[in-house]
Amino acid sequence: MINLGIAVEDQYAVPVEVDGEQVGIFYLDLLVEGQVVVEIKAFAHLLTNDEIAQVLNYLKATGLLVGLLFNFGRRKLEHRRVFPSKDMKPVGRVGRDDVIKSERG
Repeated sequence: MINLGIAVEDQYAVPVEVDGEQVGIFYLDLLVEGQVVVEIKAFAHLLTNDEIAQVLNYLKATGLLVGLLFNFGRRKLEHRRVFPSKDMKPVGRVGRDDVIKSERG
């Protein structure tokens, strides 16, 4: 591998906090120069809003402003640049495990 003097960290751990309490950890595929989040996929399908939401969540958690999303699983490389909006709120899907169940059952 050629070293071009670019700082790259793989599987970069980012703690996720809610109200000052750590509730999880995101693992970025790559963090380039401490400024760019890079997410790598190998899907046969086209990239969806779910993958874009994943990168937006990473940007929100890190406070960074630029994300790159690559899909190497298609015949032709698919790529997206992802930028957060100024008033971005956490983005993501809600699944059945995310639903708070009432105490009544």
